[in-house]
Amino acid sequence: MAQIVKRAYKYRFYPTPGQAQELARTFGCVRLVYNKALEERTRAYTLEGHRVSYAQTSARLTEWKRTADLAFLNEVSSVPLQQALRHLQAAFANFFAKRAKYPAFKSRKKARASAEYTRSAFRWRDGALTLAKMDAPLNIVWSRLLPEGAEPSTVTVSRDAAGRWFVSLLVEEKIAPFAPVGPAV
Repeated sequence: MAQIVKRAYKYRFYPTPGQAQELARTFGCVRLVYNKALEERTRAYTLEGHRVSYAQTSARLTEWKRTADLAFLNEVSSVPLQQALRHLQAAFANFFAKRAKYPAFKSRKKARASAEYTRSAFRWRDGALTLAKMDAPLNIVWSRLLPEGAEPSTVTVSRDAAGRWFVSLLVEEKIAPFAPVGPAV
């Protein structure tokens, strides 16, 4: 009996200067939205004593985009910004379930620079991956092949401290169990 599992495949890629600039801007906006939402939720709980939901922070993101100070949030794809709010919601859920500490602010220097794109924010055609708000596909080094007929459901783009770029593709894969062995070891 085969089992369907989600598996991530991580590859190195080399962005063009324009892509690198767009991704760096996206990383900064994701960090800003996460930190600003965390600050608002913390302030609302400590000063007013009420919890802020994901829907309320998502509505606040729309308000932030309309202000003159944060209008630059419209220049990047909205999907990674929404994913940052979902990650914050998961962090709070883990905190309230006593599985983790209180969520911490993301540092520009210490935090991993990454952005997560869901299916609506990227195009996958013939092994070429194009992210939202980009005109050319990423130059990915295919160190191993994806499973036959696999379609990525989520793409995470990241940059490490050494300046290397990585893309992680989350795909559903069918795993067949091993055949049973007769003799015991």
